[in-house]
Amino acid sequence: MLIDDAQAQAAVAMNRASEQNSPVLAHGVEINTAASGRTKAEMSLTMDAVISRENLMLAYQRVVENKGAAGVDNLNVPELKPWLKQHWPSVKSTLTAGSYLPRAIRKVDIPKPNGDVRTLGIPTVVDRLIQQAIAQALTPYVEPTFSNSSYGFRPNRNAWQAVRQAQQFINSGKRWVVDMDLEKFFDRVDHDILMSRLSRVIKDERLLKLIRRYLEAEIVDGKGVIKRDKGMPQGGPLSPLLSNILLDELDKAQTALLILATMEATFYPSQKADESRT
Repeated sequence: MLIDDAQAQAAVAMNRASEQNSPVLAHGVEINTAASGRTKAEMSLTMDAVISRENLMLAYQRVVENKGAAGVDNLNVPELKPWLKQHWPSVKSTLTAGSYLPRAIRKVDIPKPNGDVRTLGIPTVVDRLIQQAIAQALTPYVEPTFSNSSYGFRPNRNAWQAVRQAQQFINSGKRWVVDMDLEKFFDRVDHDILMSRLSRVIKDERLLKLIRRYLEAEIVDGKGVIKRDKGMPQGGPLSPLLSNILLDELDKAQTALLILATMEATFYPSQKADESRT
């Protein structure tokens, strides 16, 4: 992949314009329909789509815009372009063969205002590029299936929309709020459950193996190397989307419970009123 900055920037500009003008576009890919007439959710994602030139150019520009620190190999964002010109053919070959091995993740602790720390896992710049490409290609396959009440880390959705939705609930007479926090969620992600969810939309074993390798990538800190069989590091471009995929069923279960509670609140008072009249 020979990176052309002008072409990459043009791809990003076109993608952003498409997202703003159409609610069915995400990362420049149509979400709701496909050329075959089937939705993306009815098709399966392949490695070839992930490493397509157009998708990679967009991913490259995203990584450049996001900047960020170097990973364990000390390769920084400004050095990515010349590195890719020299090494991308071999990287692409291993991705195509399904033998690509991600580098270890660099652990960084960020202090919180309350005195705690937030642990981030910083992938190498090259792995951030590949993760970003996967996220872009995967989003159209899962986005249409997500709960309509979910706003985090989703294209064309933001916190202000969630606030407006909450305001609408208040204006309609709803007064109860349920505040939930999944303690250490990212540290406890079950890899097998997540991969089972992903296998519903990804049939390409090369891509499934690559995502699992990212989940299992070793973490390097000042004390040594940490091996993992669960959890998902915060800090990579793929983590937010994977968390939404894993938590989607919880979102829908909560919605179903709220609907059931509303139905019961409507039904039982009227039933008691009927009984009092007999």
